[in-house]
Order: sequence, then structure tokens, then C-alpha cells
Amino acid sequence: MSQHQSPRGLTRRELLKSGVAAGAAFVVGSGFVLHSREAWAMETKALAPATMATLIQMARDIYPHDRVPDQYYAIAVKGYDTSEAAPAIEAGVAALDAAAQGMGHASYLATPWERDRVDILRSMEGGPFFQTIRGGLVTGLYNNKEVWPIFGYEGESYSEGGYINRGFDDISWL
Repeated sequence: MSQHQSPRGLTRRELLKSGVAAGAAFVVGSGFVLHSREAWAMETKALAPATMATLIQMARDIYPHDRVPDQYYAIAVKGYDTSEAAPAIEAGVAALDAAAQGMGHASYLATPWERDRVDILRSMEGGPFFQTIRGGLVTGLYNNKEVWPIFGYEGESYSEGGYINRGFDDISWL
């Protein structure tokens, strides 16, 4: 193994080349997902990296917030990277990919238009896979205290004396 060769077989040069050449948001390697435009990466344990990248895109398509970086969506779906959840998640992502292929795309992640991805999700929204991911995102994304300032939420107020004492009545335009 060369000094720059990873134990999983991907060199730094190959990693950088794949991200730059593809112009992709997600670079999927052996055991990790790297966001090429933001400064974060995540290691996967039970799920295939492509599956995790698909979950992140699915999360963004279910709850789209332009101002929320993908890293927070990644944190929200990281809980599915367990050996217990992996079979159902891999099967669900395979179903997403099959639906995308039915629309003429290589995979859900390779579907370029958000509208097409939303149509795929709508066709699956009654199923257990979609409901599991959607339900988990409600708490996984919106209970993340690091996301609250993006939405302008200051957090609970009971411990601070309630909203009345924290500027509830500071609206000057009313």
C-alpha cells in the first residue's frame, strides 16, 4: 500500500478527482460520505455510503430549507446507520432508486430535478419506509439546537421566565 493509499483502496487524489470532476454535492467512497461544497464528511458503519447520501438528499427533499446546510440533514439521518435498521433502509433506498429508474434516471440521487424527486417521494409516501424517515426527521432535524438560530427560534422560554419576559411583546409594527 502506498503512503497515500487508504486501507479501503481510495487515494486522496482519486477522492479529490471524483468530487471535482463530478461537480457533485456528495462524494461517496468506501465507508464515507463527503460533501464536496461544504466542509464536512461522515463515516458510515452499517449502511452503504451511497445509501446515506440518498437519505440525506431524501431528507432535504422532504423538509426543504435552503438556509439549512446538508450537514444537519446528515446528522438527522445518521441514526439509521445501525445494523438493525440497515436492511429496511437499504431496501427503501433500493425502492427509491427503482422508482427513479422508472422515470429514466440512474438513481434517486442522480435525479437532477427536485420536482422529479418529490414525485418519486409522493408515490411512496404511504409506505413504511417513507413514514419512518419522515417521522424521524421531525425530531432529528428540528430538535437539533444548532439549527434553531437558522429558523430564528431562541429555544424554550420557561426557564427564562416565559415569553412575556423575553420579548414576546416587542413587535413595534403592530
